[in-house]
Amino acid sequence: MKDKLTIGWKEIIDLPELGLFNIAAKTDTGAGTSVLHCESLKVLIKDKQKHIQCQLIVNYETHDTIQVTLPVYKVKTIKSSFGQSEKRYIVLTKIRLFNQLFDIKLSFRNRTKMAYPMLLGRNFIQHKFLVDVAKSNLSKKAIR
Repeated sequence: MKDKLTIGWKEIIDLPELGLFNIAAKTDTGAGTSVLHCESLKVLIKDKQKHIQCQLIVNYETHDTIQVTLPVYKVKTIKSSFGQSEKRYIVLTKIRLFNQLFDIKLSFRNRTKMAYPMLLGRNFIQHKFLVDVAKSNLSKKAIR
């Protein structure tokens, strides 16, 4: 069995393909799918394929944003923690933890009222990581 890396209850991550760095992400083993905060999500058809276009915050202190257009990998119905079902658009991208790049399937949602702009869901965590809920930011501490 391959050794799994240990992550904490929250981590600082990078999404380099999206131009996002030092994003606070909460580990959520109860959530199946990972999710990132976005604003003004639109669905477009480009080259006969669905794409999403949205604003991503690149700096949470200044609220600077960038607009991204990303190809949709899959459309999935996800039930929120409040029991509401909603359609989410999933994209494939890369996430950096422990100075390593991993594939991640990511959905997008307005998380303005949430404490963390990103959740790391169970589908990303399983088979790669163990979670130590007593610790945080283990990825950044490991590469110092």
